[in-house]
Amino acid sequence: MKGVEIEFKYLPKELPSNLDSYEHHKIEQAYLGTAPVVRIRQEDDQYILTYKNGAGFAHNEVSLPLDEKSYKHLLEKADGNIITKTRYFIPLEDGHTAELDIFEDKFDGMLLVEVEFESLDDADSFVPPDWFGENVTKDKRYHNSYLSRVK
Repeated sequence: MKGVEIEFKYLPKELPSNLDSYEHHKIEQAYLGTAPVVRIRQEDDQYILTYKNGAGFAHNEVSLPLDEKSYKHLLEKADGNIITKTRYFIPLEDGHTAELDIFEDKFDGMLLVEVEFESLDDADSFVPPDWFGENVTKDKRYHNSYLSRVK
């Protein structure tokens, strides 16, 4: 469970070397609604229901565990695209962790990298590494909830 989530999203210009040496997880997620966001996710062998509201780079988020049977039941009721990706956790020199998503299936080849912050001050002082590229935090086209509705 979380409270407020503060994050920035970037379109990486390049991938870090030795990508497979970093911790990574397979993710499948789908949306039951997008305003507010109600998402289900399978990450490896864990199942999660998440509720998000708010806009911009800071929003409220609550996550609750699901069992596999409940996840599969809800997956049948999901709207739009099921999103599949591999998420890599890459430690940054400043102590933050980059979460690099490499998308599969319908969005094959799409790359996004996110960084989560403890506070607004932490976010304001963040200097992204060169490989991060353009900040697309405010561009809804790069939100997974938007991707779930792309035809």
